[in-house]
Amino acid sequence: MWRLNKVRHKAGRPGDSVEELKLKRREHEKALRQARRDRQLVSKRLLLNDDEDQSEVTMDTNSGEQDVVAVLQKLHHSGPERDTHLKALSKALRDPSAQLTFIKQENSMHLLVGLLTGSDATCRLQAVRCLHELSHSPHTSVASACLPASPYLLTYLSGQSTKFTELCLYTLGNLCPDSVVKEKLLAQGIVPALASCLENQRHNLAVVEAVGFTLSQLLQANNAAEKIIPMVLASSLPSHLLSVLTPDPKFGLGPAIECAWCIHYLTCSMKDHRVLLAQGALLQCSSLLVSLGGAVAEGNKEEGMELLICPLLRCVGNLLSSCPLTDLSAQMGDVRIVVALCALLQAFLHTQPALARESAWVLNNLTAHSRALCSALLTLNLVPGLIQLLPFSQGINTMILRVLANIAHNKKDFCVQLAHRGLLSALCATLKMADQEMVTLSMDVLFMLVVSSPQVAEEFVKQGGLSLLEATQYNSEGEIRQRATHLLEHHLLS
Repeated sequence: MWRLNKVRHKAGRPGDSVEELKLKRREHEKALRQARRDRQLVSKRLLLNDDEDQSEVTMDTNSGEQDVVAVLQKLHHSGPERDTHLKALSKALRDPSAQLTFIKQENSMHLLVGLLTGSDATCRLQAVRCLHELSHSPHTSVASACLPASPYLLTYLSGQSTKFTELCLYTLGNLCPDSVVKEKLLAQGIVPALASCLENQRHNLAVVEAVGFTLSQLLQANNAAEKIIPMVLASSLPSHLLSVLTPDPKFGLGPAIECAWCIHYLTCSMKDHRVLLAQGALLQCSSLLVSLGGAVAEGNKEEGMELLICPLLRCVGNLLSSCPLTDLSAQMGDVRIVVALCALLQAFLHTQPALARESAWVLNNLTAHSRALCSALLTLNLVPGLIQLLPFSQGINTMILRVLANIAHNKKDFCVQLAHRGLLSALCATLKMADQEMVTLSMDVLFMLVVSSPQVAEEFVKQGGLSLLEATQYNSEGEIRQRATHLLEHHLLS
């Protein structure tokens, strides 16, 4: 059903075959994206040159510094071989030391910008390849040296070939993390340029993905909330980003992953989400989660799918905090969202526990806001599956217990139904855990169940509840002991 579009992000390095390079590129790209699940990540990307054969890819770059000086001398003289010289320069610039040598040469950047803005389309493409290699440099001084080219890179986001536009976008994205370059790009209008590019190229998947990458680099800046996000929200970018979050499998995962992370960076950097809610962000993200949850429930766990699920979960969880209760049903669609979240919980419990925890967190936020969704968990018989997760650690069991507490808090009849579905025996086990948070939460849920119905209290006693609470009185301290005493004296022994 779903596929992760192949993106040419990792260029060749000495001594590798083309297939090995492609494999390494995919592994590197996956590692970069996976790292985002637990922390924001600024990463640089290098496009693989499609027109390189194996002999070119494996050329020796150890003499890169000498090559740069020699090629620059040749480029200063006009002639039909400029294209060839520029290709040689882009390969030489893969050597970090050669990148420093290049920016130290007199008029080197002036020459490259001249070729970038010249009338020869082939030379323009090769010149932007050189800039792209420079943008990937580990040396911070190289990014600042590329500043003279930035206004032209922005201008070229409209009306050029796909490959040219991609190179410009990824070059800009690589340069963005540098604070000096970022401020210059903002002043030069990078946000409206990206908005225009995405609007004009919204059917071009490679360009859409590249725009998403570049924007995500901007949104991870330290001052994004104060300076960048207001500019983004005032543009057409949010609506276009949301339109990429489609359940259409033909669209591919790559563009959706990048755009979902952009929406995530927007939601986690601001407290007021009214603009995004008004544009249907919560409905769009939850609808795509429903589609992905359905695919996962059917056993379809394509590579890369979890990299889309993670930002979507975070978007939904964050957006819920700003959604008025009266609008929740309209913003969330139908109850299929809880089915999807439970499916994701079960599917990633062992392989991706962090993702399972994110799913439980969203389920907690939903049930805290909606009685209808609490009722759906009972009606659709999803509660027994949740109860089975209480023995799991890594924060999953505490979040599941909070979900069950939300259900119990809503209605006394819900408490009776929870007891009938086996929650009492599960609480008898969680009350014995060493985790004090789990014991405290278990006591809260038990209290709601016991006071809801005499029959539930009687059933708890039959399951050995009295001796369990008495043991809790003697083996626990402070608040937990007081709660156990209160339950015994006022609701069970009486």
